[in-house]
Amino acid sequence: MTSQDSVHLAYFISAHGFGHAARATAVMTAIQRKLPKVHFDIFTLVPGWFFAESLPPLSFTVFPEKTDIGLIQKTPMEQDITATLAALDSFLPFDPSNISRLAQKILRRSCQAVICDISPLGIVTAATAQLPSILIENFTWDWIYEEYSSTHPGFRKHIDYLKEVFSTAQHHIQTEPVCETNANAALTTFPVSRQPYQNAQEVRTRLKIPSGEKVALLTMGGIPEDFKNLERLQDNKACYFIVPGGHSDYCWKNRLVLIPHHSAFYHPDLINASDVVIGKAGYSTIAEVYHAGIPFGYISRSNFREAPPMEYFIQQNIQAIGISEDSYRKNQWVKILPALLAAPRIKRSVPNGADQIADFIGPLIEQSR
Repeated sequence: MTSQDSVHLAYFISAHGFGHAARATAVMTAIQRKLPKVHFDIFTLVPGWFFAESLPPLSFTVFPEKTDIGLIQKTPMEQDITATLAALDSFLPFDPSNISRLAQKILRRSCQAVICDISPLGIVTAATAQLPSILIENFTWDWIYEEYSSTHPGFRKHIDYLKEVFSTAQHHIQTEPVCETNANAALTTFPVSRQPYQNAQEVRTRLKIPSGEKVALLTMGGIPEDFKNLERLQDNKACYFIVPGGHSDYCWKNRLVLIPHHSAFYHPDLINASDVVIGKAGYSTIAEVYHAGIPFGYISRSNFREAPPMEYFIQQNIQAIGISEDSYRKNQWVKILPALLAAPRIKRSVPNGADQIADFIGPLIEQSR
């Protein structure tokens, strides 16, 4: 296949936070670099503006669809297990008429393959449309739900159903940090991360941060957070603090730089412009911190099965210090800030997992033609 060939791909993306959408955006951008005429039909409840922020701009159309349930959140750090189970009872098994509708849609739009970021719906839709399916994951939902099956036996039937669905994906890709290694996976990649586009100084100038100052980014991985006690940070002399979602508008308070949840700043640019990141250890944040090589004060969720393998990866590969949820809420993490600021930045020489996936998918698309 040459770079001039037109390609149309369906992409089913989990709407559980923005981490999966960030990974999918990185993959789509990498594919588009190799195949400039590619167009993506995106099926997800993630808002279209998230994909529109990618640079260079993606060619895409968003179709709002519930592609999975994931875990329903009470807060960025707390799940609602009862509500999740009730939602799964209504969502699974998939409605055959809905699967037929989606299969007809992607065929009418001449899609040549279906990529699924942890979305089981895309795998079933691809099978009905008789198109290749490509699963990208660092965990699958059946594995996540196993943690709750002893206290909520209703999960058991959904675990069995989803395990069967995920096993039918024609091509299986795992991205580090992998939570459970699958021997049948065709490819395991380095972390998949969106790339920054503006250099650090340009971003700091836009944020009115004086040259030479240290910068810490506080992030909860794209989920809006009611940040507490931020005023305690505004007079901290150690560094400036950038807080996405810290205010409904752009707001400067001494050393606090508060910006809206949906702002004019590309999140990978904010990470790249920082000396330290403090935040939830979600997939996209880990991947972006990993490739940026900067120290990470991470909050690991104590009640989420993904947390231990993610924490292990962080400790092995990133200059990092763990922060308890209680310490985070009370802003006690400022005690570890000097150690993080003193830690050296790591220079990476490994490929971005997005490029590895694009290299893998190209020949598959050629075969599908």
